[in-house]
Amino acid sequence: MKIEELKDMTVTELAAKGRDMRLELFNLKLQQVSAQLEKTSRIRTLRKGIARIETRMSQLRIK
Repeated sequence: MKIEELKDMTVTELAAKGRDMRLELFNLKLQQVSAQLEKTSRIRTLRKGIARIETRMSQLRIK
C-alpha cells in the first residue's frame, strides 16, 4: 500500500484497513510458527503497510 492511496482515506477507513492488516499479519505469523508459510516476504510488507497507516492516522490527528 502506497502513501498516495492512504491520503484519500478517512480516519475510520484507515482504522478498518489497519485492523484487517493486523488480522492478516496475525494469521501469517501463526502459519510461520507451524511451518506452513510459503511467502515470508508478505509479513514484512504487512508490517510496513501498518506503519504507513499509523503514520497517516497520526498526521490526521495533528491537523
